[in-house]
Order: sequence, then C-alpha cells, then structure tokens
Amino acid sequence: MTLNVYLSGEIHTDWRDQIIAGARDLDLDIAFFAPVTDHGASDDCGVAILGAEERKFWHDRKGAQLNAIRTRMGIEQADVVVVRFGEKYKQWNAAFDAGYAAALGKSLIVMHGADHQHALKEVDAAAQAVTETPQQVVDCLRYVLTGALPG
Repeated sequence: MTLNVYLSGEIHTDWRDQIIAGARDLDLDIAFFAPVTDHGASDDCGVAILGAEERKFWHDRKGAQLNAIRTRMGIEQADVVVVRFGEKYKQWNAAFDAGYAAALGKSLIVMHGADHQHALKEVDAAAQAVTETPQQVVDCLRYVLTGALPG
C-alpha cells in the first residue's frame, strides 16, 4: 500500500528532504507531494503566467490563487498531511493548510518547536500527532505503515 503524504508549510529549511530521505532509508512505500518551495517562483507564478499587476496586492493575489490549486489538489489526494511551522517566519498559509486538511478529515501531523505550543494549540488539537523533528515524522509514518517502533 502506497501512502500519499503532502508536506506543507515552512520553505526555508530542508525538513522535507530529511523526511523523504528518512522514509527512503527505511524503504517505506510513500509518495510525497509538496507546494512549490522556490519562494520567488511561488510568489511570482501568477504574474508570470497571467500577466503583470501594478499593485502588489493583485500581484500577490494572483500567485496565492494559483498556488491554492496545487495546494488543494495535494491535500485532497493525501492520506496524511504534514504541516511544518518554522521558527523564523509566520506561516499563515500553513495554518490554512492544517485547517483545510482537518476539515477534509485527513490525518494530520503537525511539526513545530516548543515556542509555538501556545500559539498553535488549536491547530495541535486538530492533529493526530504533534512532532518537533523530521525524524519524529518519519517514525510516525513508519508506525502507520508497518506498526514498527523506532530503534
């Protein structure tokens, strides 16, 4: 059985690569999907495809709407959605993704540091697992697929 996993959220660190590598090292049957993680391409996709905008609001809106197609498709096709909240930036889109996944009844794994526990308490309450590290996510996915515990 292939598990479809959507990796959402923070794009400034290599957490996705760590999870994918960890799953491959364990030979887990997982197909991973993600948003576009090239920040410039993600921000400018709307105007690059649909035409320039004079006002930044409309520039950003075109990009957000186009990215929403990819995000919604990825979440809807996923068995499990992993949402990472990073340390440096506020990821409002990650909060939306977590809420959307929860509303669709998708299994949700949230990852963030202890400093975000209070701010994300409602998001955490919707999740089936709250993790702090990519390795904990890999361990969750291994358990879901195989029933095996780490170590």
